[in-house]
Amino acid sequence: MQVQSLIFPNREGRKLSARLDTPSEGPPRAVVLFAHCFTCSKNLSAVVHISRALTDAGYALFRFDFTGLGESEGDFAETGFVSHVDDVVAAASFLTERGMAPAVLVGHSLGGAAVLQAAPAVASCRAVAVIGAPFNPGHVARLLRPFRDSLQREGAVAIHLGGKTVRVGRGFLEETPDDEVRQRLAALNRALLVLHAPEDTVVPVENGERLFHAARHPKSFIAVNGADHLLSDKRDARYVGEVLAAWAGRFILNE
Repeated sequence: MQVQSLIFPNREGRKLSARLDTPSEGPPRAVVLFAHCFTCSKNLSAVVHISRALTDAGYALFRFDFTGLGESEGDFAETGFVSHVDDVVAAASFLTERGMAPAVLVGHSLGGAAVLQAAPAVASCRAVAVIGAPFNPGHVARLLRPFRDSLQREGAVAIHLGGKTVRVGRGFLEETPDDEVRQRLAALNRALLVLHAPEDTVVPVENGERLFHAARHPKSFIAVNGADHLLSDKRDARYVGEVLAAWAGRFILNE
């Protein structure tokens, strides 16, 4: 695949870092916009392997770092789930302005919740896929409950995730009623693919089941047996990419 480094502005004008992966030969079948997991980056090994599987199948994949993460500008402690959704919409707008409007939105973990909420604002989007996504974006707020008092008092706290320390702000304390999530899913009006590992200990598989049941057809559920939450085994990530490529082919415009 060919890789191009790009920069685009978020809603506040901060520069977000991105990569556009395209097939080695010929124009792409469609453009896939990928949103990474909570506190991760566009260069997570799973994202790279998923991208390779998709570009091998003829797709282009646009992956970017959320505000304040990876190589993007901004302070992550000043962000929250709402800003994640805004970043997805900004990425889609950037691609559309370049004549590469995304047909498929894919999100991993909290990135999955973000693409589900952003999809109605992306006119070109025909299909959405989520990997290990929580049913409710408030899943992160529940994980942060032990830090709630410190967050409310100080505005941000340092937490340890995946072997690194990250400052997280009170923006992630916001919770959404489950009924609101169900209504949003029922009104998605896009094809939905839910991929979830039954052994996921970070976001239990029941989350994926609830997403699937709340959505309307066309929808599909794939159990990624044996995988962990981060798809750290490249064979699992490659499998997810191959499934995405086959599934998306049913819904894209330029087959």
